Amino acid sequence: MAGIANIAALYLLWESEERRKRKRRRLWVHDILRRRPQLGEFHHLLQELRLDDGRFQRFLATGDSFRTIATSFRVGASTVASIVSKGVTAIWDCLVEEFMAVPTTEDWRLIAQQFEEQWNFPLCCGAIDGKHVVLKAPANSGSQFFNYKGTFSIVLLAVVDADKCFRIIDVGGYGRTSDGGILANSVFGQALRAGDLKLPADRVLSAAAQRGPLPHVFVADEAFPLRTDLMRPFPGRILPRERRVFNYRLSRARLMVENAFGILSSQWRIYRRVIELRPELAERCVKATCVLHNLLRRTAPTAAVRDCLPVGVVLPLPGLGRVAANNAGREAIRIRETFTSYFSAEGTVSWHDTIV
Repeated sequence: MAGIANIAALYLLWESEERRKRKRRRLWVHDILRRRPQLGEFHHLLQELRLDDGRFQRFLATGDSFRTIATSFRVGASTVASIVSKGVTAIWDCLVEEFMAVPTTEDWRLIAQQFEEQWNFPLCCGAIDGKHVVLKAPANSGSQFFNYKGTFSIVLLAVVDADKCFRIIDVGGYGRTSDGGILANSVFGQALRAGDLKLPADRVLSAAAQRGPLPHVFVADEAFPLRTDLMRPFPGRILPRERRVFNYRLSRARLMVENAFGILSSQWRIYRRVIELRPELAERCVKATCVLHNLLRRTAPTAAVRDCLPVGVVLPLPGLGRVAANNAGREAIRIRETFTSYFSAEGTVSWHDTIV
């Protein structure tokens, strides 16, 4: 009898648990959210936008707050935060291999060829610069994110090719760190210093065999150090003609990264506002916009997406910005001097006299 009683008791417990599971959980939902299918943007405007790829964008493209988007779509702000977090992560994971894979030796060679043909700087594998992405001051961060411009930011360090596509990026450096320091601490900078980027072998410049082979280099502004693999302008304003020619030729190639940043900010208006996100999520948003920038430039060659300076445009010499320490080694100085002499001799162009 005791066994039957135990079985009966277990059955009653099981039946009670099943009834509890079947019982519908009651949650209070605001009337505004209840009318989501009738009035929310997802069920109406978004369905129309799907027919127009150029307008089918939201948080990254508009920079709207989570609260604004939540109201438009009639969902909770925490739901929007979760969607954005998962969305930008998925964008990066799905697109990075196709649109921002680390360049191979052949890729670097093609980039250098494009810089020489389009921007008259031979052996250049990319233009480097840093962009401050302005954030709301992170909690308990002290002065780590406080930059020289008086705002709080993380830094996007980018290597850009001759077509203004991002080839390598490093996101998340503290705003207080200089561009040179960001480069030194980045994975790219460490790989460059260790010789792990698989750059092409040294090559003789066209019609200048007597100058000997030169290494492939990157170009940057005055905030970066002069190295054998990194060319920066000569400091100062009163310079001999040859050095002014070199500075102009370098600045012309370096403008590719500045133009890329300009297009990025224009296309993704999240950069036009103070980003009110945790630094970790802001980093993922920046990475997503960079890989989407590459996708658009390679697959949607419209005037709006490919807004850039025409090939051959003559640009004025830029003024000096922040100047980094320039304790360069002898070999780095020799390489820059060789480029300098080449640009005013075998590598001269017809419009030098007009500019310099």
